[in-house]
Amino acid sequence: MSLQTFPSRAALRFRLLSALALGAVFWVGAAAAAPPPAPAEAADGFGLSANIVAVVNGDVISRADVDNRRRLFALSTGLPVTPEVLARLTPQVTRQLIDERLRLQEVQHQKILVTDKDIADAITEVERRNNMPTGTLRHRLEADGVEMRTLIDQIRVQLGWMRVLRQQLGSQGRISGTEIAEQERLLKAQAGKPEYRLSEIFIPVEERSHEGEARRFADTVIGQLRGGAPFAVIAAQFSQSQTALEGGDLGWVQPSQVDPEVARVIAEMPPGAISNPIRVAGGFSIVALRAKRQVGNDPATMIKLARVLLAFTSPLDPAHPTEQQRHQLERAKQIIATAHSCEQMQASAGTGSDAKAPPLSEVRLENVAPPQLRTLLAGLTEGKASQPLISKDGIGLIMICSREEKNLGTLGKDDVAKQLLSERIELVSRQLLRDLRRRAVIDMRAGGA
Repeated sequence: MSLQTFPSRAALRFRLLSALALGAVFWVGAAAAAPPPAPAEAADGFGLSANIVAVVNGDVISRADVDNRRRLFALSTGLPVTPEVLARLTPQVTRQLIDERLRLQEVQHQKILVTDKDIADAITEVERRNNMPTGTLRHRLEADGVEMRTLIDQIRVQLGWMRVLRQQLGSQGRISGTEIAEQERLLKAQAGKPEYRLSEIFIPVEERSHEGEARRFADTVIGQLRGGAPFAVIAAQFSQSQTALEGGDLGWVQPSQVDPEVARVIAEMPPGAISNPIRVAGGFSIVALRAKRQVGNDPATMIKLARVLLAFTSPLDPAHPTEQQRHQLERAKQIIATAHSCEQMQASAGTGSDAKAPPLSEVRLENVAPPQLRTLLAGLTEGKASQPLISKDGIGLIMICSREEKNLGTLGKDDVAKQLLSERIELVSRQLLRDLRRRAVIDMRAGGA
């Protein structure tokens, strides 16, 4: 039997994996492995001064710190890791590291502890959301000449800074029923008016002299985003807004809730577009318009999915399938014939290394991409597995667990409270970071930003 007899859906090439990988925070591109950074040339007998880019309140930022972060950004976005590209990233990366060091110092000053377990759990969650085996991130980074410490340091600062902000907010971090009711009243009054689902990347400009470099960096980011780099990844790594922790997701907002210049731009953008740099108070904003709707009116089909992934132990040659590949095909057919619920289909995957059953996913049918996958899902009957979806790496099966028509234009009380708290946290974050910059003693060394 030849695997050329498999269904035509094989052309999907397992795109469902990326289409259903919800909420990814970090992603490491499959760029060619780059050589490890060469050691900096020494400027004194010990080679110390040449390796220092900046000193922030007595804490050193080294050339190795800058180089690792530059490489992480380049690899994540698919940029070539060339001396020219790395040099172009240097000024903005340096300033980001300075801001991170100020945040970390405040975390330490407030005696807030971010444990190794906290960081390990965050990395595990990243790998889980991307269907990566444990340890994959470390191996990929090391293979591309990036120290794992670079990612660990970034996560430590993000987790610690959020705890600082919650501590700073104190009682203001609790949204009262009265505040929720008032916001609901305002939303009701806005019924029928436009509302936008936005993601953002905020690039600060502390001084006028840095504006040109910040704009050039924003242009580089936009070029990679428009070339297909995941927005959530770039936001998580380089946005200086607290929404970076959510991959830049602002949720649904009305024009009055964003900077007037952002409101003007998004009114003219089509869904799916990414803006040019928008000059706002404190820096540049890059926004992605994910969707438009009218306040209070957003009908949607929500589906809950189960997936089973049957892996091949070697890449598939359709003309000459191996015995293991034939076995996986028969296994897929057996699952299709016997599984009549999502629970049964997931259980059928077992616990072996050659099969996986990721957690159930809830998605909005209208937003599923590519269109071929959306059409496939729309045609599936609840409780009946799809035909095998074949790639060179394995076979996928999907099943609709439930399908429900909802109006997503109405926010629940929890959603309203989350939106109000997010706005409050962002305001406190920017104010506190401005204060830290003003009080800081920052010694920039030759070659620094």
